[in-house]
Amino acid sequence: MLIVPERDIADLMTREAAFAAVEKVFAAMASGDASNFPVVREALGHEDALYGFKGGFDRAGLTLGLKAGGYWPNNLERRGLINHQSTVFLFDPDTGKVSAMVGGNLLTALRTAAASSVSIRHLARPDAKVLGMVGAGHQATFQLRAALEQRDFEKVIGWNYHPEMLPNIEKVAAEAGVPFEAVELSGMTEADVIITITSAFSPSLMADHVSSGTHLACMGTDTKGKQEVEASLLARATVFADEVAQSISIGEAQHAITGGQITEADVTQIGDVINGTHPGRSSDDEITLFDGTGVGLQDLAVAAAVVDLAVQKGLAIEVDF
Repeated sequence: MLIVPERDIADLMTREAAFAAVEKVFAAMASGDASNFPVVREALGHEDALYGFKGGFDRAGLTLGLKAGGYWPNNLERRGLINHQSTVFLFDPDTGKVSAMVGGNLLTALRTAAASSVSIRHLARPDAKVLGMVGAGHQATFQLRAALEQRDFEKVIGWNYHPEMLPNIEKVAAEAGVPFEAVELSGMTEADVIITITSAFSPSLMADHVSSGTHLACMGTDTKGKQEVEASLLARATVFADEVAQSISIGEAQHAITGGQITEADVTQIGDVINGTHPGRSSDDEITLFDGTGVGLQDLAVAAAVVDLAVQKGLAIEVDF
């Protein structure tokens, strides 16, 4: 078995490699060459933590495995650790034998940012100039860096439940040479692309905060009950998802489905756009929305890529297991 420790991930996995791995696996999912297993996600009743498993099998890439981990909301304050903790396990699909164990914390951040940037690449207007950020936590910095590479953005605007955290994303914008402005949610009407990345259980971004022609990447809702945007916004938009089944059960679409604003048939896998079987955006006035719930195959794709890089660079630790 090969081990790639968390400490080595930053020197191995780039945003470009994460983007390529995620885009490829989304395409494989849409073509039927890869499938995710049902998600297990439970409240532990200890430390307010959520813990679970995401897994799947990519027949095209011969990648089989799972990610185990979750969200410990007290980590940062009490222990100086990031709140999201996870590990990816890969298995040989021919034998079932474990082949690798990979630190999953940074990979989770990179694959989540890659998913939203894939949606921007394929669905945002080519002339998008203003990028809106709803959320300013740890993951938001990864989201912003990846998004800024997809269009020639001239301005970043941001809002957060806790305004004192906005310097997190202001710093990233400054590093990229892009002006930043803190706004109220009503100011998001200026944005051509909006990324929501919060852990909210009630909506903050409302339908009247979004202008025609905007692309939204909703990345924070991955659990039953979570919600970042008003359900009626999905009725105004053309809705895409990493996986339809997760979108309607644990993603933003869960609320619009329950409320009758949309049906399952109104949600399209983004892999269909990547593969060219769906046209994607059809006009400059259309609102497009990507519901990024985070699928196990994303984790497996980036983990498999990082194992290959670790072997090439002599950083993989081999143990007899």
